[in-house]
Amino acid sequence: MKIICIGRNYAAHIEELKNETPGNPVVFLKPDTALLKNGSPFYYPDFSKNIHHEAELVLKICKEGKYIQKQFAHRYFEEIGLGIDFTARDLQDQCKAKGLPWEIAKGFNGAAPVGDFAPVADFSDLKNIDFHLTINGELKQKGNTALMLFDFGTIIEYVSQFFTLKKGDLIYTGTPAGVGPVAVGDRLEGFIGSKKMLDFEVK
Repeated sequence: MKIICIGRNYAAHIEELKNETPGNPVVFLKPDTALLKNGSPFYYPDFSKNIHHEAELVLKICKEGKYIQKQFAHRYFEEIGLGIDFTARDLQDQCKAKGLPWEIAKGFNGAAPVGDFAPVADFSDLKNIDFHLTINGELKQKGNTALMLFDFGTIIEYVSQFFTLKKGDLIYTGTPAGVGPVAVGDRLEGFIGSKKMLDFEVK
């Protein structure tokens, strides 16, 4: 399986990081070794001093496809979950300053925690899904799919031009504003609506 991530998909997050608004989805990958499941703790790596949380809705691909047209995209995912795109912001800044790729800042071990998934049938409107992240009980990020620059169908149509999607692949669909650092001892809890989907600690 592969982990496909979409960057710069919420205007407020683009603004907070002072990035340019993209004309197409910004796509990057994480290796499967970045996946962190079942509420396992995230161990803070020694190569960074500035790991940021980025809460995102995650699509689980249910069948193989490529060159998928937007109007058929809904056939390729049956579940939606919540995950964290951990980013070593200091490493990312160093790589960007040198014009280098920044996979090491996004794809390190444990950099893609993912929680529970819910059937698409549970959602009355995919363009109006609320989600939020708390750290130690304090609200840190809050988003709604209505605020996405590129909706689920657009993402799947675009990504599938370049990568064949396979059953079990995960697509992290972008983070809203409010990203920030985590520290050892933090407890992260993620919610879709009022339902807790993600719960783990930083060690």
